[in-house]
Amino acid sequence: MNRKTIRIMSENSKTGHLVPIEWLQAAFNMRAAAYANIFDVLRDAFGTQKSVELLSEATRRMGVAAGARFADLGPDRLMALKERFLGTIPAGDILFQPEVRQSDDERLEIKFHRCPLKEAWQAMGRSDDDLELLCKAGGAIDGGLFKAAGFVFKGETWRPGEEGCCKLVVEPGPAA
Repeated sequence: MNRKTIRIMSENSKTGHLVPIEWLQAAFNMRAAAYANIFDVLRDAFGTQKSVELLSEATRRMGVAAGARFADLGPDRLMALKERFLGTIPAGDILFQPEVRQSDDERLEIKFHRCPLKEAWQAMGRSDDDLELLCKAGGAIDGGLFKAAGFVFKGETWRPGEEGCCKLVVEPGPAA
């Protein structure tokens, strides 16, 4: 059987472990399901706007925690940020298909042509309106990450009618 595998690295392992891509996809599917279920519960309790705000804040905090591993690059090492950020996304070329549209000292712009979370929500049968709201809430993780690392984040999440998924736009942050 010819199965796609990827190497998953950890801080404790220099060699990593080969795992089937399906395992990674299943983890993203579970994360997408968690976001969607939390969103639904919050929407039932507090309405749409408040549910997006609350889920966005939770994912933003996840990003802040992840931003620590990029803090040594802020506020202005965008080229190094690009390499490290893209290098930390497991199977990123397969699951996200990033296109670096700009990478210089002034701006880092990456367009993701796929997103395993968005694809999982689509497979769940979520409406375009829900997809837009879930992408907005889920995408707050990026703002938390890049701002915590000392950069300015101006990304855009998917909207109905657009191709692919989110666009990350990162610029140098204020000098420390």
